[in-house]
Amino acid sequence: MEQRIGSSSKPLEGAGFDPAFVPGLTSPVSGETEDTEPAGAVEAADTPEPTATAEASEEAQETAGEETPDGPVFEASDRRAKIVADHRGVRLSLDDQACEFRWDEIGAVETESPRFGKRFTITVHTPDRRWYPIEIEAASRASFAEWDEQLDAVMDEYFEDETPETDEESSEEASEKTP
Repeated sequence: MEQRIGSSSKPLEGAGFDPAFVPGLTSPVSGETEDTEPAGAVEAADTPEPTATAEASEEAQETAGEETPDGPVFEASDRRAKIVADHRGVRLSLDDQACEFRWDEIGAVETESPRFGKRFTITVHTPDRRWYPIEIEAASRASFAEWDEQLDAVMDEYFEDETPETDEESSEEASEKTP
């Protein structure tokens, strides 16, 4: 009796597995082979391209021009996730994805510490009913209380949870009180 080693199923084909399956999605293959390169390609390969460190240094120069107030700053991170809350707003990053919220774009910030485990969850809610959670793994559960205090200090300093009254609302209240 013969037995085959390996899978008996054939690999799946289609647009879900190979984008080149759909005509027009990828650029057409040129007639050149890999060995024939234009003369400028070798020179371009020798010149270094800007890297992420160059971008980070440019960002550092931009932020160095800004005056940083002496207010509180909350920063927590683990191997994958990072959150920073300061005078500019709240910045979340997970792996290579990042988002930034100014204080006027934030509806609420919610924290949650689990009963068991060491993952501290911070959720940023926006006024248009969207939320952005991020989980940060703490070194120990004792840091949860410290992080809560630091985040509360930042929120108390920069976050305005009450909407300011407009002139119309205040004039309506004044007219109702006067006889």
